[in-house]
Amino acid sequence: MSTVSELRVTLDGDERVVPAGATAGQALQADGRTVIAARVNGELRDLAHPLAGGDLVEPVEIGSPDGRAIMRHSAAHVMAQAVQELFPEAKLGIGPPVENGFYYDFDVAEPFTPDDLKRVEKKMREIVKQGQTFARRPVSDDDAREELAGEPYKLELIGLKGAAGADDGANVEVGEGGLTIYDNLDAKSGDLRWKDLCRGPHLPSTRVIPAFKLMRSGGAYWRGSEKNPQLQRIYGTAWESRDKQDEYLKLLEEAEKRDHRKLGAELDLFSFPSQIGSGLAVFHPKGGVVRRVMEDYSRRRHEEEGYEFVNTPHITKGQLFETSGHLGWYKDDMFPPMEVDGADYYLKPMNCPMHNLIFDARGRSYRELPLRLFEFGSVYRFEKSGVVHGLTRVRGMTQDDAHIYTTKEQMGQELKNLLTFVLNLLRDYGLNEFYLELSTRDDSPKFIGDDADWAEATDALREAAEESGLDLVPDPGGAAFYGPKISVQARDAIGRTWQLSTIQVDFNQPKRFGLEYQAADGSRQQPVMIHRALFGSIERFFGVLLEHYAGAMPPWLAPVQVVGIPIGDAHVPHLDKVAARLRERGVRVEVDASSDRMQKKIRNAQKQKVPYMLLAGDDDVEGDAVSFRYRNGEQKNGVAIDEAVEEIVKAVEARVQV
Repeated sequence: MSTVSELRVTLDGDERVVPAGATAGQALQADGRTVIAARVNGELRDLAHPLAGGDLVEPVEIGSPDGRAIMRHSAAHVMAQAVQELFPEAKLGIGPPVENGFYYDFDVAEPFTPDDLKRVEKKMREIVKQGQTFARRPVSDDDAREELAGEPYKLELIGLKGAAGADDGANVEVGEGGLTIYDNLDAKSGDLRWKDLCRGPHLPSTRVIPAFKLMRSGGAYWRGSEKNPQLQRIYGTAWESRDKQDEYLKLLEEAEKRDHRKLGAELDLFSFPSQIGSGLAVFHPKGGVVRRVMEDYSRRRHEEEGYEFVNTPHITKGQLFETSGHLGWYKDDMFPPMEVDGADYYLKPMNCPMHNLIFDARGRSYRELPLRLFEFGSVYRFEKSGVVHGLTRVRGMTQDDAHIYTTKEQMGQELKNLLTFVLNLLRDYGLNEFYLELSTRDDSPKFIGDDADWAEATDALREAAEESGLDLVPDPGGAAFYGPKISVQARDAIGRTWQLSTIQVDFNQPKRFGLEYQAADGSRQQPVMIHRALFGSIERFFGVLLEHYAGAMPPWLAPVQVVGIPIGDAHVPHLDKVAARLRERGVRVEVDASSDRMQKKIRNAQKQKVPYMLLAGDDDVEGDAVSFRYRNGEQKNGVAIDEAVEEIVKAVEARVQV
């Protein structure tokens, strides 16, 4: 009998024969620094994972998405070890990798201070330098309880094994199979230095973590529930090289400069008065201008595409959401009901059930389809206080919401036309880099409706997405409870991705509401319903654009498009005349007639990110001209008034950036 097992190893297309008992790392000839883990038969494994005959093995490099997640998970373990060495009383929560980094939750007597984080980071560097090895071992439930008897949160996770879901993070620790513990072992003696309940995989050694930094700490409820104890969460970042980490930290600096909450205050656009409540914004006059321009342009484009405008109330009887199914599946995200005349009324979290009632208000014919209903509809969602964030995560918002009712025969072409319309309109607002995400159902019981309907809807969405030519990323399990969806993911000026427009196909709500139209043959047929939010919400899109442009909105969206700056008081009437000409052409213009000196007026306009400054002195008055000063600091002197007006109007109408 041969002592050699044949293992199929996918590495540059090479098939290898390795000795029996070989590990994934040996089969891949992995150095443990570039290739830090393996995918064995589709599952992520440590390099020390023993192989069986016929296994398919692929390398996982540290700079790949999977490699980064493994490295960051290992960094979280190193951080937890450092915390417990410095704070022996600290109890462990969970410590998963997240986008761009990792975190770990701890139960400690006092919140961590910035000095504490410096001490923890220093201790982490010591552990990394020691090159401790990560060693995986399976354990029984009883053995795990005995070993982790002093860790109450780990004991709770052991009890949840097999029942815990990804939503509360428990599966980060226990996985779906038997329990495993990872030991951190001394590189020389092999002695145990620290251990944690974890499903892995991990790096072969702490020394393989090339670059990391602790970012901040804050409170976090255990397993995300406000009913549970509040723990202290430390966030960190980790990267495959110092250069990559430096790039990320520079991106964070730029993102901080672009933070729409900061810009909103500096530019006097909006605020969140505490007297109103968390997540509820008020728009100031300048912010109101930007919002109105955004909405007006969107209305005009929708009219050109054949949409009809509707309006619906902010509250409704709960029965409406029972019919739609939202009350059963979405109640936790809705504000509590108010009793009126013996009935429970709810603030509406979405507009679609009311649009269904508009469709059903009278008989419909196939000749009316596609029927495209559009509304700037205010909705309210009970977001947890921990996730409310400026305009991008609010409790009160206005959706640019449309619901399209079509025949099945029209559905495919309507989806293609709709996606083209959505992408073109987003481009009009200055966003140009996109990819698409196709969210489908999984085995979760939350999804309703027939499998055949889901399959037909998913195929139609996929065909429309593929015809767009954009990259399409699968999102299994991410669909709405009533149907699959396409999400438009847009990249901003600094490369961040924002989920914006969504397009959803729904066979279920028309069934639940009994919607029908009369077909050409006289029969009664059920329409297909397409849900579509283009901005997502006005508030969130406002925040995204503000950060994309770093507050320097293109002239057509700028709240003040032109500021006239006189060199002296005698030049104010000349600029008033120019301003009147611009206002006649629909340009938003102000003349700064304050007592400030000219240089301060220029600085004020620059701080307010006004696209155009028109300066005037004696020569300009005499020559019936102005001097242009652009937002980027460039200047052009002695421009005739007619020429100046035309340049500004042309830029505004063309929606160009300056």
